[in-house]
Amino acid sequence: MPAEWAPHQATWLSWPHKRESWPGNFAAIEPIMVKVVKALVRSETVRINVLDESHERHVRSLCAKISGAIEFHRFPTNDAWCRDHGAVFVTRPGGDKLAAIDFEYNAWGEKYPPYDLDNAIPARMAEALAVPCYKADFILEGGSIDVNGAGLALTTEQCLLNPNRNPHLNRAEIERRLREFLGIEKVLWLGKGIQGDDTDGHVDDLTRFVSADTVVTVVEEDPNDDNFAPLEDNLVRLKSMTGLDGRPLTIKTLPMPAPVYYDGTRLPASYANFYIANRVVLLPFFNDPMDAAATDIIQSCFPRREIVGIDCTDLVWGLGAFHCLTQQVPAV
Repeated sequence: MPAEWAPHQATWLSWPHKRESWPGNFAAIEPIMVKVVKALVRSETVRINVLDESHERHVRSLCAKISGAIEFHRFPTNDAWCRDHGAVFVTRPGGDKLAAIDFEYNAWGEKYPPYDLDNAIPARMAEALAVPCYKADFILEGGSIDVNGAGLALTTEQCLLNPNRNPHLNRAEIERRLREFLGIEKVLWLGKGIQGDDTDGHVDDLTRFVSADTVVTVVEEDPNDDNFAPLEDNLVRLKSMTGLDGRPLTIKTLPMPAPVYYDGTRLPASYANFYIANRVVLLPFFNDPMDAAATDIIQSCFPRREIVGIDCTDLVWGLGAFHCLTQQVPAV
């Protein structure tokens, strides 16, 4: 599995339509998605899953003023989180052949049925690209892993060892499947995720590779915040981790925004949920003083890319942000 910063041929989205995912606030979501598409088409082709012909007309009208390559696929979904229900794309050594891995998907441990349409998406994505599709008898969401493209994967015990995913598999067996399907040589295990994350601790809200030997990881400065202890534990773990060469990882810390609430519910607001496209990095903003600090840190990691900050205080009411919504298709 190539690193996210490796060249893409496209970014894939599943257009939001499930109003229950943003109860009382769906009207704010599509304008944010238009900003996402507008930023991404400067960088690469954008492929969008829509429900049907009528839904395609609607989304086309929203994106009518955007100049760039947008391709629509009438692949109906249950929800919008393409990172988790979409195909995970891999390449052969040398990067000359593309294939899709079709992991099983159960809506984060059977939390939000039905999910049959979402579970069918990987095969449809592979068919649209005319690439081989390999069925994996293994439940895995794309947001639960992060790779450096050179043999390392990050994940969390809270998610991958959760009995609501693969209760018949132990840690060693899960690592073996990651090696087989994704070309991983070493799995780096963090502990728990952030407050408000209904995915059981997805790593894309916590720690991300930004180069083969460097990660950014979120930290909470307030010891009274519920995120302080688990994020400190993850940082301690990272400091003891090494790459395949035995050298320690380089670690950059990212701040957390002030807690974001909607209708009394704490939301999983995190600057780690950024998405790396060919020429831009989509960075969630939260109308917070830390937005600027997060921008500077991510810009230092990707000096040749434009950092595009977009306010996600409404979007994260759906319990996800830009990384959760996107799936990269590697260039071959």
